[in-house]
Amino acid sequence: MLVLVAPGQGAQTPGFLTPWLELPGAADRLAAWSDAIGLDLVHYGTKADADEIRDTAVAQPLLVAAGLLSAAALGDVSPGAVAGHSVGEFTAAAFAGVLDATAALRLVRTRGLAMADAAAITPTGMSALLGGDPEVTVPHLEKLGLTPANVNGAGQIVAAGTLEQLAALAEDKPEGVRRVVPLKVAGAFHTHHMAPAVATLEQAAKELAPADPTVTYVSNKDGQTVATGAEVLARLVGQVANPVRWDLCMETFQGLGATALIEVCPGGTLTGIAKRALPGVATVALKTPDDLDAARTLVAEHTAV
Repeated sequence: MLVLVAPGQGAQTPGFLTPWLELPGAADRLAAWSDAIGLDLVHYGTKADADEIRDTAVAQPLLVAAGLLSAAALGDVSPGAVAGHSVGEFTAAAFAGVLDATAALRLVRTRGLAMADAAAITPTGMSALLGGDPEVTVPHLEKLGLTPANVNGAGQIVAAGTLEQLAALAEDKPEGVRRVVPLKVAGAFHTHHMAPAVATLEQAAKELAPADPTVTYVSNKDGQTVATGAEVLARLVGQVANPVRWDLCMETFQGLGATALIEVCPGGTLTGIAKRALPGVATVALKTPDDLDAARTLVAEHTAV
């Protein structure tokens, strides 16, 4: 059983879309999406520097567009389940037919702008903690006033809060944590700091008519599968201010009988976690078009006929 997953913010790197635009039709597709959302995705995916694509309002639609573009290049795929990490849930919602590509990109453009506005209220950020025991780490974070915003499994938790709180964490790591790594994001996502963005998204979501998922959709909120488009959309809205439980998503993948996992562009983060947390599950990360053949082989070997 194949799972198709999409990464979240921080996975982007300067120029990462350049090789993808050499594929037939890719540049035209990206240009059309750029026109639809009023953002030059071609420029940001090929020529912009790291600071430009760190901007929340740019990074989020860029990542969703990259995921959709690479999935289209992969061809006709019928995964057993789909999921996305944080903003990657919008990519997954498009994979599942809940929203079409343009609707997903328009909504995520609104999300990025709203979250950037919310992040501007107070200087905040996020840091990944590598190693440690969640039962020790989480209380330590809470003592410092931080939120465990991403519980990713395989010994990784991402803390979010004010820059002062994150500086205190760097000086006072939880027992067992090897490293604290600041992430390339511009705010404390998936925390109460993002509450203003939820209200903006609620209004935007009222204009949409989501369809029910055509494949199993696994939600970041609690790792549960979601059967209706209305519930997927409600979770996309609320998840902005709630922690991401990727660890629970992976438990669900196991329960569903996953044997393979493909991470769309810019792949690497989620496959890295899966290699540690899902032993025996074959993985491919789509980083460049050179990875498409390996992914297609995985599709052929792990998709039910």
